[in-house]
Amino acid sequence: MDNQTVISIKNVSKAFKIYRDKPLTIKEKILKLRSNEYSNFYALNDVSLDIQRGETIGLIGHNGCGKSTLLKLITKILYPDSGEIKVNGRISSLIELGAGFHPDFTGRENIYINASIFGLSRREINEKIDEIIEFSELGEFIENPVRTYSSGMYMRLAFSVAINVEPEILLIDEILSVGDANFQKKCYEKIEGFKRDGATIVIVTHDLGTIEKICDRVYWLNEGCVIEHGEADRVVNLYTQRMNKQYINQRQEEYRKESESNDSATKVESSQDDNDVSSFTDETRWGSKEVIITEARILNQLRENTNIVAAGELITIEIDYKIIKPQKEYIFGVGIYTSDKVLVYGNNTQLDKLKIQSLNQNGTVKFYIHDFNLLTGNYKLNVAIVDDNHIALDFIKFYMDFSVVSNDKAVGLFSINHNWEVN
Repeated sequence: MDNQTVISIKNVSKAFKIYRDKPLTIKEKILKLRSNEYSNFYALNDVSLDIQRGETIGLIGHNGCGKSTLLKLITKILYPDSGEIKVNGRISSLIELGAGFHPDFTGRENIYINASIFGLSRREINEKIDEIIEFSELGEFIENPVRTYSSGMYMRLAFSVAINVEPEILLIDEILSVGDANFQKKCYEKIEGFKRDGATIVIVTHDLGTIEKICDRVYWLNEGCVIEHGEADRVVNLYTQRMNKQYINQRQEEYRKESESNDSATKVESSQDDNDVSSFTDETRWGSKEVIITEARILNQLRENTNIVAAGELITIEIDYKIIKPQKEYIFGVGIYTSDKVLVYGNNTQLDKLKIQSLNQNGTVKFYIHDFNLLTGNYKLNVAIVDDNHIALDFIKFYMDFSVVSNDKAVGLFSINHNWEVN
């Protein structure tokens, strides 16, 4: 390991035993009433990476991918089953905050205990204790037993100790939500100060904005393996795309199962005899019913009935109709609203110069959106049929709710194709 490499991880693996039928009592263990069969779960599998002095490294990935296990191996809370980890520098870990606290000791006494775990001498702690107490914002409560602290006070004290020991290497695991907004801001400023002073930082968090903001490089872990690493914005963008796709697929599967088990919940039921419109009130559905909408739906680019859409893809809005009394002209329309019921987009066949004067008694009108460029959010769909005088035949307001997932981080409603140029 050269002088600039402060953490060297070579071919590290760590497995945990998952028992199929674990004995729960001494009797079961002695009499072997339960099987001791188990399988190995590899939290990390042949992971290698080097972290240079002064770098800020982010570890990202879904829960259970091995991020926290890797940090615990670096701090020697855990030990690898195989491979080698070398660390060159004093570590402060914001992983299991307050792990060394004693509930019956005061906050001040626990500062001495916890700081000594990080390797500080009593003289060094004496020099820093006022700074630690001030940073924690605990005031007079510092003389009370920590068992009387709220969870927020407990975590603030533990964070204050860990972050004020002037580490050469700082490991952070999902604890940047400690305290209120002002305390969090102070914590970020402290971490930024470490970064400016040349400390090496390894951070695990699901806050991808923080990762992009402060990290030089990012490692993306999946099922115990590093599947991508490099500059923060590139890796975070790839990870976001993967997570969005998985989220859409999960929501789509849930929608499919719900539709199969309760198909009538998403339909406007009607019949020629009684035109049952009980699914909607008079405030959300109106018209002469001389032509009725029997069902409407959104289809994704795979032609699946859905209520979640990936931005930028082809979607289709289909309106099934039934003619009770023929009309001179039929105008079909759609409207898209925000969840706050603000109109985003509206269109109809007449606006697009499509004159419809003859239809089958039953049929489907399809509205294709080739590049659906709304930003991430929740939306509502209107569907309608009106006659040539724009008198409603069947108008259904907020027929269904749907969601859009976009990889664009812009704010607002629409994703706009653009670029910047600086001269």
